Amino acid sequence: MGEWAHGLLGCCDDIGTCLISWIAPCITFGQNAEAVGTASSCLIGGILFLIPLVDIICWIKTRGAIREQHGIEGSLVTDILAICCCPLCALVQEAQQVKSGGGVQRS
Repeated sequence: MGEWAHGLLGCCDDIGTCLISWIAPCITFGQNAEAVGTASSCLIGGILFLIPLVDIICWIKTRGAIREQHGIEGSLVTDILAICCCPLCALVQEAQQVKSGGGVQRS
């Protein structure tokens, strides 16, 4: 199994994504969700991110889909911990992974 292209605390590796995620996290989430197919469009993903409880369920599903598509080690528990303990870092990490390219990446 592979690893994330950037660590959880690698937010500043892509300062543009970091700033967008800080100002409007719904945009980054919508882009991530659309990229992995958990939302039909960026707009729908962004709207889902604004609905309490629905956002967490969708986020867990999206993070799991990113892990699965890229062959990254992890589990539901690690996804929940990342999302709850450091949400913006997790969001940027997911966006960086999506931007790094499709398919399974192995180390």
